[in-house]
Amino acid sequence: MRIQPRKQILDIWRSMLAECFVDGKWVWGGRVESNPISDAEQLLCLLYPITQIDTFAVHDPDSTQRDVLRALRPFGDASNLPRTLVEIATDYFIRHTDEEGEPRFAAGSYLRSLNPDDPVPEDERLQQLEVVDGYSMSITLCLSLLLFVNDRERMEARSAHVEKLVDLRARASRRLTSAMVGLLRSFVVNSVGSETNEGRAILQMLNQGPTTDAELQQNLRNRFERLRNQLKTDVRLGVEAEAMPDEDQLFECGWTWGIAKDAKIITEYAADIAISSQQGYAQPRPWLYFTVSALDGIVDLTSRRIRTLNIFTDEQRSLADALALRWELTQRYWSAVARFDAERWPLEDIPWRTSDGQESDYYSLLVVSVVIQDLIARTATDADLVKAVRVIEDLARRGRITSRFTENDRAAAMHFPGVAQGLVGSEDVMDARLALYTTDFTPLVIKRSLQAAFLTDDVETREALMVVAEAAMDQLDGRRLIRDGQSVDLWDDVGRMLPGTRGQTFDRPSWYLTERVVEALVATANTYQQDTPRDPAMYDHLLRLLNEADHIYNQELLRSDVDDRSSLRDRLGEIGGHIARARELRQRRTSTAIALVERALRLLDLLAEADADASRSR
Repeated sequence: MRIQPRKQILDIWRSMLAECFVDGKWVWGGRVESNPISDAEQLLCLLYPITQIDTFAVHDPDSTQRDVLRALRPFGDASNLPRTLVEIATDYFIRHTDEEGEPRFAAGSYLRSLNPDDPVPEDERLQQLEVVDGYSMSITLCLSLLLFVNDRERMEARSAHVEKLVDLRARASRRLTSAMVGLLRSFVVNSVGSETNEGRAILQMLNQGPTTDAELQQNLRNRFERLRNQLKTDVRLGVEAEAMPDEDQLFECGWTWGIAKDAKIITEYAADIAISSQQGYAQPRPWLYFTVSALDGIVDLTSRRIRTLNIFTDEQRSLADALALRWELTQRYWSAVARFDAERWPLEDIPWRTSDGQESDYYSLLVVSVVIQDLIARTATDADLVKAVRVIEDLARRGRITSRFTENDRAAAMHFPGVAQGLVGSEDVMDARLALYTTDFTPLVIKRSLQAAFLTDDVETREALMVVAEAAMDQLDGRRLIRDGQSVDLWDDVGRMLPGTRGQTFDRPSWYLTERVVEALVATANTYQQDTPRDPAMYDHLLRLLNEADHIYNQELLRSDVDDRSSLRDRLGEIGGHIARARELRQRRTSTAIALVERALRLLDLLAEADADASRSR
């Protein structure tokens, strides 16, 4: 299925408004009851494309495009549409802020028992369990709203609506600061001995050849010496110094599921924010899922567009710098671990095994996510990309995106009920260990495939990634919800793909998955907006064609009468235009330039034939 981000996003919006905007009021919640994370995802299905894709912008009524207006028609005309968005966003902040004005990030109805068949206790203590998704998703939401407010303020003429924008900015900024502090206090460094279970699991995952443990540990010390030193000297906010690794220890860094149990109180930059001193419960070791979730949020935080708009306070700028440092160190660690053996990457040894002994193809995809982000941040080599593409293709096959499901297929569990992220430490609050189940394997394949495609100029590599992404969209197309016998553009009726899915019925939207589909479509749109890759062989062929066309064209100009005003002169002007346009496009659109210069050569040949006919008739 061809991925058409514009059409598909507009279709999602139409379905959303039919589902969520009833009698002029926004309805929160979907498959699960309203909670701070699900509601943020629901809102981002609208706001993320609006603020990330220029042609979807709605802040200026005079430039809002007609198909966008038609999709969002229930919100009103071009003038009322942005005002309605402001009302909905403000309602979000009111709903998820406590009486003291502190933002809430609890996962609430997203949490389930570690055994998916066991009920979750209905208890007020659930509100104490905040997860990294809440912080990361809030960063993306608040930044989207701050961008929207920044653009909208210049267009809003009525003072009452300007006041609402000012209020929305203050609420978004307050929540943004809290979310940044939450991420800082969820960052952990897990130092372990090589003889522990965790240490052995790390060594087994990294050892891809006939290397002894002693040799491997020495290679690790050499490879990570600089990173270890940076962690000790540069990472201070929110992390206990005792957690930092000694030279003879193995370690891993990243984000645990929530504020770490031993997280330090943050007194700098955000002393008046309650989350700065909030008690943590999460076991202080990295979870791959929450690490990737945090990294994605920090990417938005450190984007060039955000930095140039100067929308941060001084405190937020300092917090963003601290998170950017952790982003860089974590990227370097996991990318180096994934590619530790140059001959055979540990990442190629599917499935990935985490330090607590859990293994899953989903974890391999999460490590691919980190590697792709790392390749985006630096100049990627063709060899790196070839290996990464092979892993993505293999995961797509194993995840039944490019192959079929079989009877009692173990891969089905990745799609439903999902991969359980056991929240070690939640039992200290709820008397039972809870879990967050992640089901975003398919949209994540699309997002990472398209991001990898953005990196390469190799046509075959790009085509292979597009094939995987389109196959993943095919699978998602077959999982849309059914309304009145018709499928709608909301997800996820996974039962259509897995008919024997434990007798479950799926008739309400999962904003968790729908938001991930929207993210994937935005990533696709960003890839489409880039110039097409330039194949070296085609470029060389183009230069040869241009050289020949230029030479023949100059010969024709030399023979022609400069005062001639006949159709011959017009034809020469057309040929010159084709050659000039081909030369202009040669770097960005090689194939188009070849088509133009071939057209010029055909026209030149017609002139040559006409000259020959004229000579024979004389």
